[in-house]
Amino acid sequence: MSKLLIVESPAKAKTISKYLNGEYDVIASVGHIRDLPKSNKKAIDIEGGFIPHYEVSKGKEKIVEEIKHKADKADEVLLATDPDREGEAIAWHIAEAAHLRKPKRVVFYEITKEAVEDAVKHPRGIDDDLKQAQEARRVLDRLVGYDLSGLIWKKVRYGLSAGRVQSPALRIIMEREREIRAFKSHPFWIISADVETLKKVSFTVVCEEEPTDKKIVDKIVATAEKAGHEKKWFVKDVKETDVKKSPRPPYITSTLQQSASSRLGFAPSRTMSIAQKLYEAGHITYMRTDSTNLSQFAISQIAKVVEKKFGKDYVETRAFESKSKNAQEAHEAIRPTHFDLESAGGNDEQKKLYQLIWRRAVASQMKDALTLRTKVTANIKDSSEIPDFSITGSQIKFPGWLLGDPASRGDDVELPKVNVGDSLELRETKVEEKQTEPPGRYSEAGLIKELEKRGIGRPSTYASIIKTLEDRGYVEKVNKALVPTDTGDVVSSFLEDNFPTYISDGFTAEMEDKLDLIADGKQEYAKTLKDFYKPFLKDVKSKDKMDKVTNLGDAPKEFKCPVCGSDMIIKLSRTGKFLSCSRYPDCEGSLTMDGKEIKKDEPIGTDPQSGLPIFIKIGRFGPYVQVGEKVKGKGSRSAPKPRMASIPKTKDPSTVTLKDALTYLTLPRALGPHPETGEMITANVGRFGPYVVHQKDFRSLKNDDVYTIELPRALEIFKEEKKKRGFAARKKKS
Repeated sequence: MSKLLIVESPAKAKTISKYLNGEYDVIASVGHIRDLPKSNKKAIDIEGGFIPHYEVSKGKEKIVEEIKHKADKADEVLLATDPDREGEAIAWHIAEAAHLRKPKRVVFYEITKEAVEDAVKHPRGIDDDLKQAQEARRVLDRLVGYDLSGLIWKKVRYGLSAGRVQSPALRIIMEREREIRAFKSHPFWIISADVETLKKVSFTVVCEEEPTDKKIVDKIVATAEKAGHEKKWFVKDVKETDVKKSPRPPYITSTLQQSASSRLGFAPSRTMSIAQKLYEAGHITYMRTDSTNLSQFAISQIAKVVEKKFGKDYVETRAFESKSKNAQEAHEAIRPTHFDLESAGGNDEQKKLYQLIWRRAVASQMKDALTLRTKVTANIKDSSEIPDFSITGSQIKFPGWLLGDPASRGDDVELPKVNVGDSLELRETKVEEKQTEPPGRYSEAGLIKELEKRGIGRPSTYASIIKTLEDRGYVEKVNKALVPTDTGDVVSSFLEDNFPTYISDGFTAEMEDKLDLIADGKQEYAKTLKDFYKPFLKDVKSKDKMDKVTNLGDAPKEFKCPVCGSDMIIKLSRTGKFLSCSRYPDCEGSLTMDGKEIKKDEPIGTDPQSGLPIFIKIGRFGPYVQVGEKVKGKGSRSAPKPRMASIPKTKDPSTVTLKDALTYLTLPRALGPHPETGEMITANVGRFGPYVVHQKDFRSLKNDDVYTIELPRALEIFKEEKKKRGFAARKKKS
């Protein structure tokens, strides 16, 4: 009897094949095999009930034919794509494209021998409700994206885009940015006092008030120092409190992305890619989930590990309630499949992420940590003239779950043993002036937390939302913070002014709830889309006659046109905001936002190799050199792109010479083949600076010049142990 099992990825197919002992022919679709066509006219039949018209994706024709061929010969066909809406949709697309006869559906929440063998014994049909929910999301995103983006192209600038979920996320980032811009800083003072006990043990207490008036500061300090000379400082109060700290639930998609971002420095999209590989290799359960549930089998496995590693006194099994109202408790949290494996993964990144998951899951079934928190308050005798000064310390009395997840443990702050009424000697007072600070910008982890809190998006979409905003050039990541670009600012402002309802928290979250109802079979696909799209399209069309947003406001009066002396206005180019002469197009004078004249491109010399001029240009990611000009208009798509190279951050673009430019254009440099593999070693500059690479093994160049490094030195670098970062580095250090 011939049996066929179809999954998405070759890695998943390889792992599953091992467990089925040749009983099934396991093949991979290599992801999606069909999608909506690029042309919106052919994509969706709106009048017919929002019926999508799919096409086999380019390059997937051979895969579809292979599936057809093998399925025709098979007695049984199982579709084993991922256990979520997207996986259900992929299974349906495979069945439709390959014209499969009565295929069955199986899901693997973990890829272990036991789970795989059990799943193939319990096949079911394709869940049409789940498929329709995913289809509704895809159709909705296409309609909103095309209609809004088309309007933005006409009214703001060609090439910009908007999206049903990415635009509310951008709005949240911009709202925070406006708070930062509007914030007015004011000074405040921190007053501290170094004191000493009768046993000559020193510690520092800090004033519990932070005055904003320097006169009050001077009065507090003068009173404190006078009392110090008169030996009036004493211990006013000592409070000791037992504090219990409970373990956090095992990871769900959003919390894994947040922890991997803050602890390991991984972007959400990178985290999900690594987690996917761990899942496909059979090391962890499925990584797209909003359930904190653990199976009884997993809990018993963890309890055994905790007892063996830390002792019976540390075991406390517990269940966690999912905060998400749509969490499916049949699904599990993200956890290792075998807890006796403390380390797993095919490379350093996978091992780091696996250890994060292992520790969080193990710690979740351990006893509370018990901390003794002590607050010592000091003041001067017989006076209420100054505020209390205090210090708070903490000591771990029982580490509990912190042994399982030591990265969650803070530093102990031990205080000297003192009693109420003890005299203290004032050694010194210190005053530090500070400025109030605006709210911080969102990090990737912070934005995911905020999106989850507001009900915008779902676990499977957070990573793609952030990646889309970065790829579109709407935000840039600066020291982990998401900073909106000028383009992002303009696009968000346009949408907020013209479509406030459709990018609001309430509307976006409500639409997510409706998609969940479709998945549960409680809401109709066509009616949901019709109820949304009819008023939305009317709103979009009503904006069609509005003027083009070419003027973003008047420039500050101190900036005048460098050509004719007229006032300037703010406009948007592909690289951001700039100042344009108010008499444009009669005058083409322009300035950067900080007042430097923008001149027409003049070549700094000629490339001896091609004979083409070399220009210095400014792009989204900074200054660069370019050989020749881009072909515009007819034939631009098929024309070769000009050679470009980044100008180092340490170099002032105005000082770049022809010799410098030719040096920059040597990258990427092929240094030569590796003697063991025969594969090329290359030197280049990337987002994180200069590097050499061999077989996807990237090594940063800290002390070597990327333009002059040769093969022997590169080979030496690859022989060195790769430096670990984040969690792994801390572990090694400790």
